[in-house]
Amino acid sequence: MRGSTACFAAALLAAGVAVPAWAEAPPAQIYTCTNAAGKKLTSDRPIPECNDRDQRVLNLDGSVKRVQPPVPTADERSESEAREHDAAADRARKFEAIRRDRNLLARFPNEAAHRKARVAALDDVNKAVRVSEARLTALALERKPLTDEAEFYIGKPLPGKLKTQLDANDASVEAQRVLVQNQKLEVVRIDALYDAELVRLRQLWGGAQPGSMGMIAGSASAPPPKK
Repeated sequence: MRGSTACFAAALLAAGVAVPAWAEAPPAQIYTCTNAAGKKLTSDRPIPECNDRDQRVLNLDGSVKRVQPPVPTADERSESEAREHDAAADRARKFEAIRRDRNLLARFPNEAAHRKARVAALDDVNKAVRVSEARLTALALERKPLTDEAEFYIGKPLPGKLKTQLDANDASVEAQRVLVQNQKLEVVRIDALYDAELVRLRQLWGGAQPGSMGMIAGSASAPPPKK
């Protein structure tokens, strides 16, 4: 009733007729549309029957103020939110690419600085490999008297203490071999990452804009992820 009365008052004002005292003040804007049944509807607020279509919003003089689009469905809202999420993720990736490139340039102003960092990183791992290999040599020396003693018991059960010592030596050797293998893989990983960084840096030193080449898969200048 309020909407009809307000629209009546607005029509009277537009026609230059005095508005009766019982009539409400006209609304600031009028919504109008044609519903699915072909009926033209008018109200001083959005019309629920026309949520699935455009609604014209009129000024008091009848001119079109704006067109209100249909209310999105649940599926449309989900699609819109997914697009916004993807766009936000893309912006975050671009920002991170710019940040990483700037950090690379700050840390490595020239190729000599990058080469020095590579050598230092590889040296640390190679030292660890040498320590592990030395430990394997020591374990082999420790095993020699044990195996010599075990030869006296061929075809017989080994004494408990000797068997325990041999088993412990075997476990230590296996652990050191796995460690050496992982350390050598780490050398390969570091080398590959520094290679990728160097390709990127040469482009940046040549004038490419930070972030313009996307993300590097990893960063050799950062420590590897903890396992």
